[in-house]
Amino acid sequence: MIGDKIMNSLINQYFVYLENKSSKNTIESYTRDIKNYVKYLEDTNISSVADANETIILNYLLVLQQKGKSASTASRILSSLRSFYKYLFKNKLIEADPTANLHGFKREKRLPTSLSNLQVDLLLDMPVCKNIKGFRDKAMLEIMYATGMRVSNLINLRLSDVNLKIGYIYCIDNGKEHIIPIYSYARDCLKDYIDKRKLIPNSANTDVLFLNLNGNPLTRQGLWKILKTYQRQSGLPVDITPHTLRHSFAIHLLENGADLKSVQEMLGHSDIASTQVYEQAVKNKLNEVYVKSHPRSKHHK
Repeated sequence: MIGDKIMNSLINQYFVYLENKSSKNTIESYTRDIKNYVKYLEDTNISSVADANETIILNYLLVLQQKGKSASTASRILSSLRSFYKYLFKNKLIEADPTANLHGFKREKRLPTSLSNLQVDLLLDMPVCKNIKGFRDKAMLEIMYATGMRVSNLINLRLSDVNLKIGYIYCIDNGKEHIIPIYSYARDCLKDYIDKRKLIPNSANTDVLFLNLNGNPLTRQGLWKILKTYQRQSGLPVDITPHTLRHSFAIHLLENGADLKSVQEMLGHSDIASTQVYEQAVKNKLNEVYVKSHPRSKHHK
């Protein structure tokens, strides 16, 4: 069919153009998206990409969502199609760009994943305080959960940022100074580590709080590996990252009556809307518990 030849010619020209403009991953993604789109056009008896209009493209995206594709995936595919049609229009290979007035789909707001109280207890009990590594890891995990601190802030903590007598940690987050209280057990674990920190080679030469066993500042990758090791040892099935403990910190505080403004301050959020995501997660959880537990929640007339 002539239509097939025209379609293939336009697509091949675009792929050649991409090779000189985009990364390998982008090319693979765009190629896959456009080939799937072309297959849809063929299945709906549209002979050429040049014959597609805005309605056809919207119908295609709707079909994808009906098949279970997320809004973020549909947005990415639309981005691929917009790039494709923009190229064709710019090079006068089509008379009009059918994606010109189409914009990305609103992404679903993903609620943060958190651990239960029992899961946190299990994870934080994994480090064994028999050597300096155990004391360091124990203190580090307790401080992560006690403060909800970001990894970048944690690995940049200094000895001078810690006040064990009063029980708080001083932190600068996104240029904003704030003080985070720590519960007594976390304070005790941190004190034990600081008392034994001198056992780490070269520790006297730096004020950085958490060091690797060679005396260098702990890195993000190093912290991630430590956390993954304890996750495997604990047998917890969830994928735990440093941010999981931050999420758990916020959600558990709200579940136990903390006000949103205080949690916002401890998390270092400049915008209350960022903290409200955790409030929504708590509300959803309470609703699930209610529906599952109330004796008349499944009652029908």
